[in-house]
Amino acid sequence: MTDNRGLLGAAILALGVVLGGFFIGHGFVRAKAADRFVTVKGVAEREVKADLAIWPLHVVGADNDLAAANAKVASSVAGVRQFLARHGIDTSQIQLADFSVADAEANQYGPDRKATNRFVVQEMVLVRSTHPDEVLKASQQISELAAIGVVVSGGAAYGSGDTGPTFVFTGLNALKPAMIADATARAREAASQFAHDSRSEVGDIRAASQGVFEILPRDEAPGISESSQIAKRVRVVSTIDYYLQ
Repeated sequence: MTDNRGLLGAAILALGVVLGGFFIGHGFVRAKAADRFVTVKGVAEREVKADLAIWPLHVVGADNDLAAANAKVASSVAGVRQFLARHGIDTSQIQLADFSVADAEANQYGPDRKATNRFVVQEMVLVRSTHPDEVLKASQQISELAAIGVVVSGGAAYGSGDTGPTFVFTGLNALKPAMIADATARAREAASQFAHDSRSEVGDIRAASQGVFEILPRDEAPGISESSQIAKRVRVVSTIDYYLQ
């Protein structure tokens, strides 16, 4: 009787070891299968057009008499307004800013000789328009201002490297959902091709990372910035991990 119980116990123990090994082994197989995934990238691009133009124009007036210098600036501002209106730009959106007066004789670090013009008055005429095409055309005719005696400088004095208008695209948020969907579709196409080549099937998404949306110049060339072009290109790259089955 005791021997039979011993044999039964040994059999149960052996069965437990066998079943334990099976389940442990099966678990390792499932874990290894879960590690099978592919990382792919999906790219989506859209060509867009700027819907806002910002054009800072700096006018200058210089004279030995402060009132005369100021009058020159006021006359130049009026000339700029007329120029813009003549080219179909809504002058009601114009802002005047950065008014400044420099007195050459008050500059202790300046040259000892008497300045040709003691006072230099400056002011910025800031053009903001939702009609970029009109602003671009006007900027190409800016020499008309010199013809009427208006001394003006463009965007370089405003902090940018360009002397013309800055063109901005403000509709990025409306594009994001469709572009993310396109980038995801492109990524799945790449994953499907990889799965086909490896005799697998694409499973669920394991992890996903949306890239940064970039606004690029449509025509990339040395010395041409994105902000100087009305036509632009929006680009996003999504990185996605897909399980392979």
